[in-house]
Amino acid sequence: MLQILFVHWHVDPVIFHIGSLGLRWYSLLFVSGFILGWYIFKWFFKREGVDMTLLDSLLYTLLFGTIVGARLGHCIFYQPDYYFGSWRGFLEIFMPWKGGLASHGGTIMLLLCMWWYARKYGPKEHFDFVWLLDHLCIAVAFAACFIRLGNLFNSEIYGDVTNLPWGFIFELRGETEPKHPTQLYEAGTYLLLGLALISLYKWRLDKTYRGTFIGIFMLVCFGSRFLIEFIKEPQVGFEENMALNMGQILSIPFILLGIGFLVWAFVRKVPARVVRPEPVKPVREQTHYARPIGR
Repeated sequence: MLQILFVHWHVDPVIFHIGSLGLRWYSLLFVSGFILGWYIFKWFFKREGVDMTLLDSLLYTLLFGTIVGARLGHCIFYQPDYYFGSWRGFLEIFMPWKGGLASHGGTIMLLLCMWWYARKYGPKEHFDFVWLLDHLCIAVAFAACFIRLGNLFNSEIYGDVTNLPWGFIFELRGETEPKHPTQLYEAGTYLLLGLALISLYKWRLDKTYRGTFIGIFMLVCFGSRFLIEFIKEPQVGFEENMALNMGQILSIPFILLGIGFLVWAFVRKVPARVVRPEPVKPVREQTHYARPIGR
């Protein structure tokens, strides 16, 4: 009888300890995503002539938006009774290291932060909110891939029971049956999406309209998330009796927003790259010279 082999996943989430502190795979991958994003944006800014000194402030804005938004998203969308039902739970909102980050909350906060960033720095550098989102989504695709790999190392957010040969038995969670490694499904999707978008940027930037990148990103990212959620285990108890879980419900507006960005892009036809106004040439004033006598 052929025995099906599964992956027995028993990886320690902590890489090493220094005293009572430990470096976790999730933290390392999370930070690595931001570092990679910084270098990608450095290339964007250099290629399109944007002031390079704005990179640091962009990084700090992204860190703030991602961590605060993802934490609040988890607390509000998934466990509001716990976090807003007692002082102990409310104080844990400010302790993201205890676990609980939601990508939808992070996305909402990033949109708000990027709107502020574009309003503050965009007029001088001739970029707007949509231009910023177009470029941001490319870096975010790779960062999201890293974060889902971090979820794998944490043995969290996995799928239902499967008989497929690549099923993972998450032994650290006490599982004895193979489950869909949905972290890898999402990580692979985000990686392919990032590669496709960065290729489009490199080879077709001058023929692409503003809003195309973010439109494709939202449609593919949240569309795939909506589908993968069908084989995920419920993250919280109230999802068990729902036709669609919270992740799917929250994905629908972003899918529609992605379609809206694509329609906007092909209607407005604004170039995807930074467009700088032509310098105004000074008008030479006519001078009047006396004509020589006899001519």
